Amino acid sequence: MIILQTFSKKAWGWGYQRLTQLWSHSSGDWAWLAEKPVSVTSLNRSLWRGSVPSVSFFTLLSLSGIIAALGLLANSVATIIGAMIVAPLMGPIIAIAYSIVSGNRRLLRRAGLTLFTGIILTVGISMLITQAVGLNTLGSEVMGRVQPTLMDLGVALAAGAAGAFAKSRKAVADALPGVAIAVALVPPLSVVGIGLAQGSPSVSIGATVLFFTNLVGIIFSGGVVFLCHRYGSLTRAKNGLAVAIATLMVLAIPLGFSLQTIVLRGQAQASVDRLIRTRTVTFAGVDIQNLAVSQQRDRLLINLEVTTPLNSISQEQIRLVKEFLQAELGAPISLKVRIIPARTFES
Repeated sequence: MIILQTFSKKAWGWGYQRLTQLWSHSSGDWAWLAEKPVSVTSLNRSLWRGSVPSVSFFTLLSLSGIIAALGLLANSVATIIGAMIVAPLMGPIIAIAYSIVSGNRRLLRRAGLTLFTGIILTVGISMLITQAVGLNTLGSEVMGRVQPTLMDLGVALAAGAAGAFAKSRKAVADALPGVAIAVALVPPLSVVGIGLAQGSPSVSIGATVLFFTNLVGIIFSGGVVFLCHRYGSLTRAKNGLAVAIATLMVLAIPLGFSLQTIVLRGQAQASVDRLIRTRTVTFAGVDIQNLAVSQQRDRLLINLEVTTPLNSISQEQIRLVKEFLQAELGAPISLKVRIIPARTFES
């Protein structure tokens, strides 16, 4: 035992010595790899350029709004991503974050005015396109932006930090398009316009909450990153950050409830799907096309769509399945089954 301990100590010492020699031999002057933040002058110039309400800004924003509205109405994910890349809204929002921590009121007014006019323009374009197309149905891409959750707030915080960091580092400036895709500023505004054009307040309100979640999250985390890089001072930033924190706390309440609802709905749907497929004779060998579970007042609403011969399932079987699900889930339910008739011909 003593011999083994002595051998292991010698082996460890030899390995440490070899690692030290290798590091000394391979190391060199790596100062050229040192990455420093851009100067205050350069950052100011860049942020002013991105927040000026120029012809280029409004042209790109208009084209982005058109692409986003058409992509949402067509339910095309690729088209919506294209709108995110073209949209220049990250410029004035990051400028607002910087102006808050640096106390630059002139930049704050300029970026705020640019952002406000951009919001009105995007919503207006979306309303006009929706009325011109005349499409009254809402696809999954639209409905996916009317119920934001705490996960969307997390994305906004991370995107704001990434955007501010990219602005402060020339080497990673290429990451800004990816940030724009991640946080998706124009599509929620387009959904607001679609909801207004179709007379759907719930759609407009949900998309508005999502946009303000993204907006406040970007401003807050972007300001924190700028503070960490010493572009401003905590004394100047405390009022603005206090407002941002208070707004985030207010938004976190409905976002938290929304996330809880989605989680509970997902768990209930998974339980219902398992029970129907494995523990009922009625639907054991049936082709289930769609299963949706939603909360309706004090009960769960279960919509089931199956493909089976028309007379293979009776009303009595549906009643027994409903009673079984109520007993297993411990909650009152409403079960609606839609049967798609299936006929098989063989020759």
